[in-house]
Amino acid sequence: MKRMTSYKKLIIVLFIQLSLIQIIWSQTIIQRDAEISNMVNEISIDSLRSYVHQLVSFNTRNTLSNQTSKTKGIGAARNWVLSKFKEDGVQSNGRLNTYIDTTTISADGNRIDRSIVLGNVVAVLKGSDTSDKRFFLMSAHLDSRRSDVMDSIGSSPGANDDASGIAAILEAIRIMSKHNFPSTIIFTAVSGEEQGLFGAEFMADKAAKNKLDIEAVLNNDIIGSNNSSGTDIINNSQLRVFSEAISVLDTGKALQRIRSLGLENDGKSRQLARYVKEIGERYIDNLKIIMVYRTDRFLRGGDHIPYLIKGFAAVRLTEMNENFNHQHQDVRTLHDTAYGDLEKYIDFDYLKKNAGVNIATLANLAKAPSTPQNVSIDTKELTNFSNISWQKPQTGNVKGYYVLMRETTSAIWEKKIFTADTSISLPYSKDNYFFGVQSVSNDGNESLPVTPVPAH
Repeated sequence: MKRMTSYKKLIIVLFIQLSLIQIIWSQTIIQRDAEISNMVNEISIDSLRSYVHQLVSFNTRNTLSNQTSKTKGIGAARNWVLSKFKEDGVQSNGRLNTYIDTTTISADGNRIDRSIVLGNVVAVLKGSDTSDKRFFLMSAHLDSRRSDVMDSIGSSPGANDDASGIAAILEAIRIMSKHNFPSTIIFTAVSGEEQGLFGAEFMADKAAKNKLDIEAVLNNDIIGSNNSSGTDIINNSQLRVFSEAISVLDTGKALQRIRSLGLENDGKSRQLARYVKEIGERYIDNLKIIMVYRTDRFLRGGDHIPYLIKGFAAVRLTEMNENFNHQHQDVRTLHDTAYGDLEKYIDFDYLKKNAGVNIATLANLAKAPSTPQNVSIDTKELTNFSNISWQKPQTGNVKGYYVLMRETTSAIWEKKIFTADTSISLPYSKDNYFFGVQSVSNDGNESLPVTPVPAH
């Protein structure tokens, strides 16, 4: 009887140990770059709050508002943002170049009723590798609006739309300007968004004319509120990222290839959205990034669109649930309902998370090598293996490569296979999976993925 009892105890102990082993092996290991983790941990709610408070204090930031006052209007606002850029640029040892880029916008008979000087506040954090010509861009819009978009005098606090986005940029510069990155990061506080995306259009046009290699644009617009009007949903643990499927440059034979290979869901911006989701969730706890398969919200647009029109990869980051009582509204109370985009409606814990998504994504991109070149998949023979090959990237120190896999119905990558070689043979049929290849740095920072094309 005693032997039987001892045997039962042994079985129970073994069962518990096996269960623990199974739990341990089923856990997902999250590997974070210590430098990037430290940047994310440095984000300050007090700093974010101070930025939003100051931006709201200008009374209005309407693009058509006063440009000469030192305390009121769009002119005062952009000068203050420039002063903050310069203040934090001191710690960059001369690597942060700041300026206001101006252009003249003529009356258009629509939302511009007179000729105005439009100014975008720009900070360029120069990369340390002179051979690396890549740029990564973070954008938000400085201007605000009332119910009447042409009202340039009345109070227009714009705390969430889009002081929240500008605050995220200011915090990113404060933190990131102390660090070195191989490639260059551009931060832009643009004007004219509410009047017709004029500031972003000006920048995208210049980038295209100067043939800048902008690999990613993160447009932040309305990223600070945790609740929705009408449905009364409260949620600060989700962030939306909007991305287009096919680029405007995908025409003719390029579009035919996309259709024939079933790559409608693998355009540059859609790949960028996947990247934002993976990196954002890697570094920001208690946040799920929701990929929305639209260029922007239904029948609406934002400052990433001018970049898309020029063929750049660009996405929009925006809060999960919009409150339209606090967006594009005069400050007032009507039938016991409060309207207006006021500072008190910002969830600064949520804004901190969303600023962290930007910092982590930009840092990981800027620290990574450039993308692998000439990525191809062998199609000479019918086989249930997928044979993929590529060439090393043009710039960056490469530890190896990740080969990415996902089923054709999956929105996100499901497997990451590391190899130090420049080719791989996988026992998975190309009929059933999509693949991608990323370059990986010595610190584990991944480039954007490249989809293999049929080898010639």
